[in-house]
Amino acid sequence: MIHRKHHKFVFSFFMALLMSCVMSLIISIFNVGFVDNIISIWLKAWAVAFVFAFPTIIIISPLVHKLVNIVLKD
Repeated sequence: MIHRKHHKFVFSFFMALLMSCVMSLIISIFNVGFVDNIISIWLKAWAVAFVFAFPTIIIISPLVHKLVNIVLKD
């Protein structure tokens, strides 16, 4: 198992993986519809989306945590 000290990276990896999966599928279907090769189109889009999503989540997550702390009351 992975040590808890790597929580930020493991969380970011899975968040990027799942969000890029769902979003790329939705956007692929929206753009081209249910064509014969939609799986191929989606997998290519997913690969590109994940490459951008993972570092973005790593960079943006501290800002998001700060914004959440500002918005939420104790």
